Amino acid sequence: MNIAMASAPLQAGAEIFERILAAPSGLVVLESKGVEALIEQVRALARHSGQAVYLWQPDTGLGNLRDAHARVPDCERLGNALRYMQHSMHFGVYFLRGLELPLSAADAAVLRQLARTPKDHLRRVVLIDAPPALVSHLGNLAVQLNSEDGKPRQLRLRDGRWLA
Repeated sequence: MNIAMASAPLQAGAEIFERILAAPSGLVVLESKGVEALIEQVRALARHSGQAVYLWQPDTGLGNLRDAHARVPDCERLGNALRYMQHSMHFGVYFLRGLELPLSAADAAVLRQLARTPKDHLRRVVLIDAPPALVSHLGNLAVQLNSEDGKPRQLRLRDGRWLA
């Protein structure tokens, strides 16, 4: 029973991750009340699935979520990290946390370009709890998601396992 209860947060992270991948835009604005828990869920998912998932923060730069010690060189500054994302030809989900306004004109332009990424190239840039002014500036270019889907989760017992 403990195993099933421990997998519930991983399942919640997987649901959010699937919603991010299904977004019609390359740029997603994600609102979350439990940012730390969300990051840990996505980290566990990345380790389990082997997906290329990154996290950028102002104090640490761009790092791989699968390996806490793996940092992308020369991506401490937001502009460098955005250019890295823009030029990457591989699948990747990039979470940006702690964005501060004002953004430079170049950084805002790269964000708009990342939102228009072609459908055949799967790359998502996820702004976690972005400032409202930035969200309104991006307008329809970004898809807005909430980590809580609005429905209360009820656990039920099926075949000896707890399911959400």
